[in-house]
Amino acid sequence: MSDQWPAANGSPLDLPGVDSLGESIYLAVLLEGRAPAAAIAARTQADEATVLARLEELRTAGLVTRLESADPAYSAVDPRFAIRALAEHLTERGQRLRETIPMLAEHFDAASESTSDEPQSHFVTDPDAVAGWYARLQHQAKFEFLAFDRPPYVAASFDPFESAVLARGVEWRAIYTVSSFDEGATWEEVGELAAQGEQSRITDDLPLKLVVVDASIALASLSLDPGGISALVTSAPPLVAALRSLFEHEWTRAVPLAVAAPLRGLPQTSRRYPSPPADAPSAEDVSIVTFMAVGMKDDAIARQLGISPRTLRRRSQELMAALGASNRFQAGVEANRRGWI
Repeated sequence: MSDQWPAANGSPLDLPGVDSLGESIYLAVLLEGRAPAAAIAARTQADEATVLARLEELRTAGLVTRLESADPAYSAVDPRFAIRALAEHLTERGQRLRETIPMLAEHFDAASESTSDEPQSHFVTDPDAVAGWYARLQHQAKFEFLAFDRPPYVAASFDPFESAVLARGVEWRAIYTVSSFDEGATWEEVGELAAQGEQSRITDDLPLKLVVVDASIALASLSLDPGGISALVTSAPPLVAALRSLFEHEWTRAVPLAVAAPLRGLPQTSRRYPSPPADAPSAEDVSIVTFMAVGMKDDAIARQLGISPRTLRRRSQELMAALGASNRFQAGVEANRRGWI
């Protein structure tokens, strides 16, 4: 039998609760097969009292046994069983520790909330968790709900929660983007929410997705990549105030979204669009000018209003002529000056 341990450098076992001297003593017993404390002390160059104490510790751990005699000898327990049993015991301990983590975390959070006045902010990276927070904030709103509506969407853009929130008397203001109507919102849904009390505006683009509730908590997107949904949930007063100021800034520059009710169900040939007086635009005229003002393409406007692109182009030309505008931007400016939008 070789009397050299085959490992190269460092501790070959790293036994839990056993220091380097204890491990050297265990390996000496393993290599000797059976030896008294004095022989192990000589081999490890340690004093006999210390070796004897370590041997008893190893015996308690189930790694060695003591053979009763006038000069007690020690021998190693078959490592195929002793080390395996030790490893399994550690695995069980680790599992029990893992099982206590939720309970310990709950106590930690409770203690942190009760002992710290610092606001909490945390990141959310799971799409389901982000959608869950959006729903939670709708339920939580007491007097104000502010939202930037823009892609990408992690849940249905419209859900039954908003109707219930509006019914509670919460002031709901939403800013949509042109791309909102390409990927999420529909003209009919916006109209239904407007009828229930939502105040809505539209702009060309927004820097992020955002919800601010009751000026006390906010949910802000940290990524606009559809494949990498992540958000920040914060109740930090300075950050919430800054995000609310951003909303008010965008609200000021956005165009009021006067929702028209398209004539659904009628054949295209039955539609008639007489040129209205310049001071009395129809609801659909206002919708067309609004979409034109924020840069929505003709095909997208026609799709939202349920009319043909050809009809839309004719109507937009008539409206620009009625407004005395040579381009869409001028049409938006003049419509705003006249109070149409």
